[in-house]
Amino acid sequence: MSTEASMVDKPSNEARDPAYFGYYAMLQHQQNMLQDTVRTSTYRSAILLNTECFKNKLVMDVGAGSGILSYFAVQAGAKKVYAVEASDMAGKMKKLVEAASLPSGRAKNEFLKDKIEVIQAKIEDPSIKAPKVDTIISEPIGVLLVHERMIESFIYARDTYLKPGGHLFPNKGVMYLAPFTDALLFTETIGKARFWEQATFHGIDLSPLYPDAKAELFGMPVVGHFDPKSLLANPTSEINGGFEMDFNTITMKALRDFVVPISWKAQYTGLMHGVAGWFDLVFSGYADSVASQPVQMSTGPSSERTHWQQVRFLFREPLAVNSGQVIRGWMHCVVNDMRSYTVDIEVIVGQYGDLSDPTQPFEPLLEKQAKQQTSSASATGTNDVVDVQEVQEEYDDLRFCRRRGRWELHEQSYNYAYTETGAESLTKPEHLCLYEPQNSDDAYEGVTYTN
Repeated sequence: MSTEASMVDKPSNEARDPAYFGYYAMLQHQQNMLQDTVRTSTYRSAILLNTECFKNKLVMDVGAGSGILSYFAVQAGAKKVYAVEASDMAGKMKKLVEAASLPSGRAKNEFLKDKIEVIQAKIEDPSIKAPKVDTIISEPIGVLLVHERMIESFIYARDTYLKPGGHLFPNKGVMYLAPFTDALLFTETIGKARFWEQATFHGIDLSPLYPDAKAELFGMPVVGHFDPKSLLANPTSEINGGFEMDFNTITMKALRDFVVPISWKAQYTGLMHGVAGWFDLVFSGYADSVASQPVQMSTGPSSERTHWQQVRFLFREPLAVNSGQVIRGWMHCVVNDMRSYTVDIEVIVGQYGDLSDPTQPFEPLLEKQAKQQTSSASATGTNDVVDVQEVQEEYDDLRFCRRRGRWELHEQSYNYAYTETGAESLTKPEHLCLYEPQNSDDAYEGVTYTN
């Protein structure tokens, strides 16, 4: 790959690890995840509805945290669970597990006795003493599925500790993208940047920093729930161009640098302010077993809320879209050394213009076209001078239908403006400045023709 991030085979997480594991060593943050009813109950249901993957099995819990998944595995009949946790939360987990072995009358959670071995280490630590296991469980998921790069540890555990024919919980993740409109979010974001437009702030002209402020604010992914009615089109899926991660087969290389194709058909006329994203998790037992009961969890805007919420990538300039138009593009994700990803997105409305190569460094269109014309003139032996006006006009035409941007997934901002109320059911597309297409016959409804 040509981008700087892509040149690095495996950006290190080491510098980020102390803060990362320090965060997850705190009970308040573990409590936040435990109180995510959708997350916790889905994992419990998936485990207890597929006990054949756990009963009398050796199980490994990767990134065990509070140990909740390990406890569920024991409830499902696991013979032994190896709970691997790198943070100091491992010590707190040991307290809970050791309480099961106290003398009668003082013991807590006696069903855990002799069932769990807590290992305080990163799963990648070669000194870990653990056997091959039948099933690996983990909650390695972050914002947009991949933030925090814990899936890499999940895959490492699969390749190192899972027996042939063993099972993963979850076994699949699916990323979804959709175009959205949100004039208020755009206005709030540009409003923050305009602070730096001031020319007389206590006698100081701050305006030279306005472009930097705008780039910084619009380069921060916005995490938070939003109105599902603000979507201009149905989301991508594994069927029409989304991105599916099969944790049974995905490689480290594919996980660290991937492209999500985009293809949407606008259902409304309106302004596209950016791209929204979320994910589903899938838990399936053995495919050839009648006892298997697949469980699926969605973090989409129409689903019950989770602590992952959704994420939105806001364009610096909205993009006008007509109902029925096709929106083409891609999202390119490359790992960085902040336990996250650098995200590039490009979209084009309509059929005019070609998409850039997501694997190549971005070259401004005006410069690219001028270079191509100069190269063509040189190849034909002519002395034609590049028609700058012609190139500029072609550039302007494409600028109106193309948007491209870069975001660092770890540099998140948060927006909690959307709250669900009973009145939400009354919201219509036009309240969000989305306009339904007009049927060609509607134009003549109620018209009287006379000779």
